[in-house]
Amino acid sequence: MSAGMWLRNALIPFCIFCLSAAAPAEEPEFATEVAVRIGKISRATLHRYVMAYGMVEPEPAMAGKPAASSRISSPAAGILSESYCEEGQTVKKGALLFELDTRGADALIAKSEVAVEFAQKNFERKRQLFTSDNVSRKLYDEAEQWLQSARKDLLIARTQRELLRIKTPLSGVVAAMHFKAGEAVSQNAVLAEVIALERLNIAIRLPSSEAAVSRLRQPVEISAGFTLNIASDGSETVLRGRVTFIGSQVDPLTDTVLVRASLGSGSGLRSGQFVSVRILVEERPGRLAAPIESVVNREGASFIALVEGDEAKLINIKLGLRDGHLVEVEGGNIQEGMAIVTSGVYGLPPRTRIREEK
Repeated sequence: MSAGMWLRNALIPFCIFCLSAAAPAEEPEFATEVAVRIGKISRATLHRYVMAYGMVEPEPAMAGKPAASSRISSPAAGILSESYCEEGQTVKKGALLFELDTRGADALIAKSEVAVEFAQKNFERKRQLFTSDNVSRKLYDEAEQWLQSARKDLLIARTQRELLRIKTPLSGVVAAMHFKAGEAVSQNAVLAEVIALERLNIAIRLPSSEAAVSRLRQPVEISAGFTLNIASDGSETVLRGRVTFIGSQVDPLTDTVLVRASLGSGSGLRSGQFVSVRILVEERPGRLAAPIESVVNREGASFIALVEGDEAKLINIKLGLRDGHLVEVEGGNIQEGMAIVTSGVYGLPPRTRIREEK
């Protein structure tokens, strides 16, 4: 290689180095503004609920109160001669609902009345004779015993006749009828069902773990189906009750405990209807809370973005109880009234410039 060529190859890298050193410095990057929405840390009363489903049922007998429903059964086999009610009818306690064929009972009563009349005359004759010492004490006692037995038989016959007039043991609505007049019924056949609609409750099957935090008198919110009840004006309403009973036994097949909640009169619900419920099991007043959409979770940790002027800074927090759209927050020296990013927090770097969306 000639000396000139070697010199040229050596000078080329040197010139490139000098040119790059003489080039002007890169211009600084401009910080990007992120459009966000801003809210505030608030102080609120937060609630913890147990969610479940239940079925509307008549109240069972408890605390000295009779059951709120009755299955009206026939006390004897026979022909249903009269029906004095219909489905949906409101009846008062003691009202006559059905009557079985009474011809056999009437004949027995007539026979018993004749026996009583004969026994009465016999006893009167024996008493007169006994007074004048013309009859023995034994015959007098036998006549008296015969009269008492005849009267007892008449009472039994009349009682049997009265049992054929079937009455309701409680006031309520005839929910179902299973026989019509003229049909034959067997003994203990269920003729109808009567329910006191103002005494309905909710039977709930709670997992044993959730039943452990339930207590008597806890408030219960009840809604039909999967949505809240809709009032006539289109607004959403919630039926309210309280826990009235917590079972002491766990169902080994389902690991659930029976819990009952009260249901006030005028609820509009029907026996056998499924409802969704939530039981208030805990209340935490005066807790710092943030909108749930302001919290971002990354790598197992939770963050919110505090607003400081025109910048947002992510800080690590600890989450607590969630209630609706609010969640309890702790840590990071947060205080009530602090501004935080509520929309657009996902994807924010640890610190960035922001502008509030209008």
